[in-house]
Amino acid sequence: MGIKLIASNKKAFHDYFIDDVFEAGLVLTGTEVKSLRLGKVNLKESFCRIKGNEVFINNMNISPYEQGNRENQDPTRVRKLLLHRSEIDKLIRKVDEKGLTIVPTKIYFKDSRVKLEIGVGKGKKLHDKRETLKGKQADREMARAVRDHSRD
Repeated sequence: MGIKLIASNKKAFHDYFIDDVFEAGLVLTGTEVKSLRLGKVNLKESFCRIKGNEVFINNMNISPYEQGNRENQDPTRVRKLLLHRSEIDKLIRKVDEKGLTIVPTKIYFKDSRVKLEIGVGKGKKLHDKRETLKGKQADREMARAVRDHSRD
């Protein structure tokens, strides 16, 4: 299976504790897919919402395709996600019970189809974000020390 990453949402992992991830398809137009092939997408401010028994992604910015003229859609329009009924039910239960939120983590091509990975996560507080940054910095310093020690 050929997987080609288009964009990832690093801010999601900075702002949320991501527990479960799901792979969803997207309902797109032709010019949006062409723009995605050029890598013109932004996931930073996007989020997912459940309306009825369907899941939608809001604020995902797909830049208009240059040669698309009148076929281009609104860059931040609401797009439907394609998930199995059991996955949607699982998402509804988690969001309702535990107060979790659904955040897109990455978008990629999988065998010429656009897929979106969404994660169910709990928001981090400021002190949690600081702890995560301290841990990453400590890991970096340890790796640097090991690397420098092995050179001697």
